[in-house]
Formats: sequence, C-alpha cells, structure tokens
Amino acid sequence: MIRQGGFTAEPWSVRETELDLERLPQAESVFALSNGHIGLRGNLDEGEPYGLPGSYLAGFWDSRPLPYAEAGYGDPEQGQAIVNVTNGKIMRLLVGDSPFDVRYGTVRSHERVLDMREGVLRRVVDWTSPSGQCVRVRSTRLVSFAQRAIAAIAYEVEAIEDEVHVVVQSELIANEELPGAGADPRAGHVAAQLKQELKEAVDTRAVLIHSTAGSGYRVAAAMRHEVDGPGQTETSIEAFTDLARLTVSATIAPGEKLRIVKYVAYGWSEVRSTPALQDQVSAALTEAGATGWEGLLAAQKEFLDAFWERADVEVDGDLELQQATRFGLFHVLQAGARAEQRAIAAKGLTGPGYDGHAFWDSEAFVLPVLTYTLPDAAADALRWRHATLDLAKARAQQLRLAGAAFPWRTIHGEECSGYWPAGTAAFHINADIADAVIRHHRVCGNDEFEREIGLELLIETARLWRSLGHRDAQGGFRIDGVTGPDEYSAVADNNVYTNLMAQRNLRAAAEAVEHHPEAAFALGVDQEEIGDWRDAASSIVIPYDELRAVHPQAEGFTDHEVWDFEGTTPDQYPLLLHFPYFDLYRKQVVKQADLVLALHRCGESFTQAQRRANFDYYEPLTVRDSSLSACTQAVVAADVGYLGLAYAYYREAALMDLDDLEHNVRDGLHIASLAGAWTAAVAGFGGMREDGDRLSFKPQLPDELTRIAFRLCFRGSTLGVEIEHGRATYRIIAGEPIEVTHYGSAVQLSAAAPASREIPALVRLESPRQPAGRGPRRQDS
Repeated sequence: MIRQGGFTAEPWSVRETELDLERLPQAESVFALSNGHIGLRGNLDEGEPYGLPGSYLAGFWDSRPLPYAEAGYGDPEQGQAIVNVTNGKIMRLLVGDSPFDVRYGTVRSHERVLDMREGVLRRVVDWTSPSGQCVRVRSTRLVSFAQRAIAAIAYEVEAIEDEVHVVVQSELIANEELPGAGADPRAGHVAAQLKQELKEAVDTRAVLIHSTAGSGYRVAAAMRHEVDGPGQTETSIEAFTDLARLTVSATIAPGEKLRIVKYVAYGWSEVRSTPALQDQVSAALTEAGATGWEGLLAAQKEFLDAFWERADVEVDGDLELQQATRFGLFHVLQAGARAEQRAIAAKGLTGPGYDGHAFWDSEAFVLPVLTYTLPDAAADALRWRHATLDLAKARAQQLRLAGAAFPWRTIHGEECSGYWPAGTAAFHINADIADAVIRHHRVCGNDEFEREIGLELLIETARLWRSLGHRDAQGGFRIDGVTGPDEYSAVADNNVYTNLMAQRNLRAAAEAVEHHPEAAFALGVDQEEIGDWRDAASSIVIPYDELRAVHPQAEGFTDHEVWDFEGTTPDQYPLLLHFPYFDLYRKQVVKQADLVLALHRCGESFTQAQRRANFDYYEPLTVRDSSLSACTQAVVAADVGYLGLAYAYYREAALMDLDDLEHNVRDGLHIASLAGAWTAAVAGFGGMREDGDRLSFKPQLPDELTRIAFRLCFRGSTLGVEIEHGRATYRIIAGEPIEVTHYGSAVQLSAAAPASREIPALVRLESPRQPAGRGPRRQDS
C-alpha cells in the first residue's frame, strides 16, 4: 500500500520506493536520525540534490539580534538559533568520469527504508551513468543510542555489468550553503558562519574544529574509516578551512564491491578548549572503532528491543495508523533518549524550524510519553529546566514578579520570543513544567528526584503564580492578562486552563514542601507561604457562562463575535499568515485546544456533562492551525463518547508528518504531534488518567479498529493493556504487582494474574461539526 505522502504502509518501517525530488525536503525530515544528542537529516549520501541540508547538536546555538520597530521594557534583545554544524554524512561518488547524481544518468531503482526496530536508515540505488556504466550503491546510516557522540555509515559500491573505476570522497563540510527560510514565521533563521579553529588529517582520520561568533561555542567533528576494496584500492586524505576529505579510488569488476565504513564523532562545549575537544572526539572514534560496525548495529538493536518491550503500541485494523504511531514513538525516542540535560526542541533534531527552540511542547506533550516509556530521559529533561532556574528567576525579577518565569521559547534558557503577547504572557508554561514534575513523581515514585530537582521547580513556579495573581473584591484569586494555549486569544483574564494548572501547581508545591521539610526550609519556605499557596489555590477564579452553560476559555470569550468561518476560504488557513492578530484576538476562533486541553489535563475539575457541553461548544470554533491540537481533541472526543471523531483526530495527529498535513515538514517534524499519537491511543481510547498513586482506565474502541494494545512503565513495573470490543485485559509484563482501576473499580495485577474486564456499552452520539473545511485532515481527503 502506498499513501499519498509517498511512503508504503508497513508496521515497522517507513519505505520510499522511488525518489521524488519534489518531496525530497519532506523525506529528509522523515528519514532523519537522532539520539537526542546528534541529529542528522535524511539527506542523500552524496549531499546533492537536497531540500535542506542539516546536521544538528542538542543545545548548540548561536545568537542573533531581535530587532524591534518600537522596543519596550523587558523585550529580549538577543535570539538564539540552532546551527547547521559540520556535515559528516557526505559520501560523494565518481563513476568513471561521471559524478553520481540522481538528476543525471538513469536511476533504475531507488529505495530508502527507515527501520524502526534496527534504528537505521538503509538506501539501495541502481544507477547508470551518462556514459553507460552501471553501479549499485548501498548505504546504511545510524546515529548511536549506545555511544551518544557517534554516527556511522556503511557505504558500498558494486559494479553491475562491466568493470568500472570509482572514486569515493568521504567528507566533513562546515558552513554549507543553505536555502532561504522564506516568509513562514514557523521556519527557522539561518545562523551565522562558523569560524575555523583547527584542521587536521592523517591516515584515514580527520578533524575540524569551529566556533560560533555570538554564543562562544566550539564544535569538533571528526571522522575515521575502514576501507575494504579490490587489490589496487588507494586512499589519500586532506584538510582545508571548512573541508576534510578522504579519497578512495578503486577499479571494481562485476560482482566486486568497494566498502567503506565511516565513523563520525561530535563534541561541543561553551567552556572546553580546542585541544580538549580534539581529544574528546578522538577518544569517541577510538571507542567506536573498537566496537566496530557490527557492534554498533547490535547495540542499536539491543537498545530498541528494550524500548519497544516497554513502550510499543499495537493498532489492529488500520495499517497506516499502526505505522504512524510507531513512527511517532520512534521520533520521540530519538528526540529525547540521549538529550541528557539539554532542551528537547519542538522539531527535535530533524530540522531548523522555530530556530530549534524548545517550547511548552516538551513538558506538555513529549514528557508524558517519555515518562511512561523512558523515564530517565524525562528526568533529564526536567534536570535541564532546573539547570536554567537562575535564568528563569532573573526573568521573573525583570518582570517584577517572584519565583521563576520560564521562557516561552529558548535553547539555552533565556527568553527568545520577540512578541510578548504570545511569548512572555503565556505564563502557563510554568505550570506545564510543574505538571511534568508532578507526573514524574506519580509515575516513578522517586523521592530523591523530587527532593533534588522537582521541589525547587514546584516552589519557584508556585511563587510566580502567587505574585502574578491577586485578590478581587469577592475574595477570588485572579490571574489576569495572560495568554493560554490558544495563541489566537492573547492577554486575557482568568484563562481556565492557566488557572486550573496554576491551582494544581500551588497545591503540589505545598504537598512537596511538607514531604521534604528540611530541603524546603533551605529554600526559604515557611508555613505562612504554604498557607498562602493553598489559600490561593482554593479560591482561584474559574469563569463559567451561565447563559450558555459552558466554561468560557477566558473571561468574556463567549461574548466575542464569532469568526466568519463561512467567509474564510481554504487557502486562508493558517489564519496567522493571512489575518492580523488584532482581528483574531477579538473573535471567537481557536487556533488549538485550550479549554478542551483543560478538559483533558484537569478533567477532574469538570463533570462529565460539562466536558461534553464544553467540547460541543468549542469544536465548531477550533480551526487547528497548530499541530498540537488534534491529539487533545482525540482524547476528549473519546472521553465524551464521539469515538469516530476521536479516531479521525488520532489519525491526524499520527499522520501529521508522514502526510505533511501542515505543509511545512521540510523544516522538521512536529515532535509534539507525534507524541500526541501515543496520547490519543493511551489517554484517548485507553482512557488512562493519573489518579493519585494509581492509574485509572476507561477504555473504548472505535468501530474502525479491532484492537489496541499498549505498554507503559509505572512504579518500576511494565504494564500491558489490551483493548478489544467489549473487553479490556490488564497484565504485568515485568516487575512487581500494582493496582489500577477500570471504570472506577480496583483491579489487582501481578505477573501471574492478568485481569480481564468488560467494557460498558457506550451510548452513540452524533458528534459536533467543525468550522467549514477544518474537519480532521488527510492530505488525500
């Protein structure tokens, strides 16, 4: 089966069976490899043609100015942008006197496969040069989970019909020419040029070291090779300012092969010296060489076998959805597995979109998945936030607030948003971070982590809310002038999502302080402050529209004029590219789930009738100009009984990038939406919620699927849940017994005693309609 997006539908692979140069930029993102530390776009081995070349390192950035027509107090002055670092992927090939380039000669066949069980990208191409010489090129590329500084390529050239002379040039290239970003604000800016500090080439090894002008970072890229060819194979190596090149030449007879294994190592720092980085990458190459190509492959598979054992999601009845769900999990893993106290960007390390910045996407969408599937990676992401706490506290002081004000968008920890209504005013990111801390403790039960990392994050975010809000004449605790998740509604009073999440933050901080009194005392917390947090939480204002019997997204929202959806043409979406924000801000139009997100994250604050009424009200207003929306709408649609609609939104979230639904995958994948596919399956159709120290489930299955099964980690055990029509089965796959609830009834589980329970029949309801032309999307619909 071949989808509109050009990839065959397979359960464990993403396969491209022909090369479509029009879709090359999208494929480069889809086929990107990363371990969270190093990211390599899926560019062709020979480097050209390309849509967007890209090699990225987590946390490696350069500064750029943020110009303002009219600067204001507190506006950030410097932005941060991810850097396209030294490219170690290049393997150029000369066949006879013709460079191997798919735009010339004849491509007889071309296939690329992203193997999600092996963790590699494979390519096979049969090509006839303009002069009639035929070769088969095979390559396998990996970015190692086991050795985080290492990427490796096995490159093989075989003569097919006649003897042929070939030359392979394996290169490191810095300061590649990049295409312009265009006018789309979601695309990334091009960072400044790198300055060379060292070049060296000897035997089959080379190293280039460069530095950034603004941020003061150094990056070292090094390569070494193993060459296996016919008897007269020759090699030479050289290095220049921005280029190091190993040249291998050989004459190969039909059936003979020239094989090169290339190991590439990266190291970077803002404090370490050039010699130290040179030694670092040299040591990494030595370790990789000792492990060998086959050893790296084996370690990659071993890592992924363990991951899928505790994290796999099985979807029966829709092969595309099965593939897309695993694709999403694989890229979430790639974004966070070895990030190790560096930011997880909205695009991961798959492209320069959004300048490589991390947003609230990380804590709100990505960390829930990592917490349940790779909890150590989630803990490291929170350690990164904790490491930026001083910067967040300084930002709060600049804003005349207490506690910590974490940045809306950043790489290093400073605020990088030049538009304060969507950036600075979106304070909910602080509660999203606190929520990730709360979830990690509930799921992992790690008191040491809570004391050393979580406690201070909870305290400083609670202090922010207490200083940001104020008492009204009726004694309510108000939080005015903030922007919630919906970026088409800015600087509003008492955004329901923000207030409910702040309430949770305040209460959790008080509980954590009482759990760790000595550590809290060292942070300056006393009983009066704890009481103040609890008092604010108990009286926080949650607006309700009695006339319409729904919760307004923020005070007054339901009194705004409704956007003219019928008068908006399909080519005017996303609205942010065609209408002024002023017009959007004063109308009832929702970019992405906001109040509906509150129904998911804070569902206990609403009755079932309120959740359905609210969902029905906001569904016709939500245009989903953000990839963050569909997964949340899937969860809440399933919760209130619209299973067919939930299924459609699940598909949209999962297929966001494979089908390029937002038409911007060239700039990188939508990691939060890919994470949202897991959320749609587990929290949507699994009905999973965190219920104190237990997990609760209310599973339902849509007619379109015959079965969903998923695995997750909880309190050191691996739990398996299988959902079929009318029945759910729970089992402990590994670990100690735990208790869960099924539709409110306790279920005791152990490895020896799985439990099956009936799923109550659901009353089928007709789901609400979306704005004209904004129903759940597929590229071929």
